[in-house]
Amino acid sequence: MGTSLATDGSDRKKVLYTSLIFMGLGHIVRLKEWVKGIFFALIEVIFICFIPLICTKLYDLVNIGVDQSSITDASQRKMSTFMMIDGFVAIAFIAIFAVIYYISVKSALHSYEDYCVNGQYADNRDALRGISGKAFPIVGLTPALALIIFFVIVPLVFAAASGFTNWSNPDHIPPGGSVNWVGLENYIDMFGGNATWASSFGRIAIWTLIWGACATGTSYFAGMVMAVILNEAKIKIKPLFRAIFILPYAIPSILSMMVWKNLLNGSAGTVNRTLRAIGILGETQSIGWLSDSTMAKFTCILINLWQGFPYFMMLIAGQMTAISADIFEAAAIDGANKVQIFKSITLPMVLYQTIPLIIMSFTFNINNFGVIFFLTGGAPNVTSTTTTKAGATDIIVTWIYKLTMDDMNYKYASVLAMVVFVVLTPFAIFNFKNTKSFKEGEL
Repeated sequence: MGTSLATDGSDRKKVLYTSLIFMGLGHIVRLKEWVKGIFFALIEVIFICFIPLICTKLYDLVNIGVDQSSITDASQRKMSTFMMIDGFVAIAFIAIFAVIYYISVKSALHSYEDYCVNGQYADNRDALRGISGKAFPIVGLTPALALIIFFVIVPLVFAAASGFTNWSNPDHIPPGGSVNWVGLENYIDMFGGNATWASSFGRIAIWTLIWGACATGTSYFAGMVMAVILNEAKIKIKPLFRAIFILPYAIPSILSMMVWKNLLNGSAGTVNRTLRAIGILGETQSIGWLSDSTMAKFTCILINLWQGFPYFMMLIAGQMTAISADIFEAAAIDGANKVQIFKSITLPMVLYQTIPLIIMSFTFNINNFGVIFFLTGGAPNVTSTTTTKAGATDIIVTWIYKLTMDDMNYKYASVLAMVVFVVLTPFAIFNFKNTKSFKEGEL
């Protein structure tokens, strides 16, 4: 069988079809690669043994909301959410098997190409040596890849699929209630089908974008200003100032936000009491730092600026030290003042190096849970808060937290999570791929 193979490539279809019939069969029958063939064949045998179980899990996935009232023993009833997870795990196994099957076919064709070149079959000992050679990267990455598939990709798919179900309190929370597939119903509600939810989503989405842009922009340019000042200042205690300025970034966010929350309390907070004591506010007056919708949003951006500028200050200071001093000397000789040097040299070169980090900071701030949640908790409440749980200062990620942890409304939380993923991921990838520093990798 194997000796009949031609060395001119005309038997390629024979190898291909034999490999497609059963995994590893092409290696064994046509190419005499017993080690590879038995290995691939064993994988398919194992998969075939699990086919009944896999089919059961796939059936359960399709029928997660099936009526199980006829099962008198409650412990024997299947939870809808577990049925979903098991079904997606089964799909992952099928996908992995398909990839391995493809690899086995490609391996057989590659071995036949080597046979055509060398005119002889490969030594079976080469397959074992290949594990520590060409195949070593694949072998080494396989465990990590398996962990990513089952602990990252499968949960992501499960989270996305939840948006196509009615998984929510009070009637559809397992084990007391079943979860059913509802198609695009939740997406329709969120994007206009339900006026209350649609208006809340629009309001939160706009504020989330404003928050991300302002939180990133203010921190970046404040950090740049402080870095330039410290770089140009002719004082001997610059390291002391750097150490002081880095403290807000070094202190845990939850601690900082809780302190600020108490300081800015409308009635008993230290800030308002101080303003009354020095006569700026009347005895009965107070500023609603966290109780007024507009002021609360401004306060969030301001406190984030206080906490976020040290990171960019240190980052930009490091980038500035990488700029050759000869460039500044040449500009000074040509008569440029400090403002012109900053505008024409420092700013463009620092931006060039830090644009990818600005993009990363923007995507981080879009999902910056800590500042909003621990400072305002999404408050103050608005008209739709009772129904949707969305407060005036909530961003999408804090809204998702409230829907899941407080309201157990997983269906709408899933929709929001997928909106963030679908919108933000392509945006970040596009910007990264189109930044000059990302393309060239050097200045």
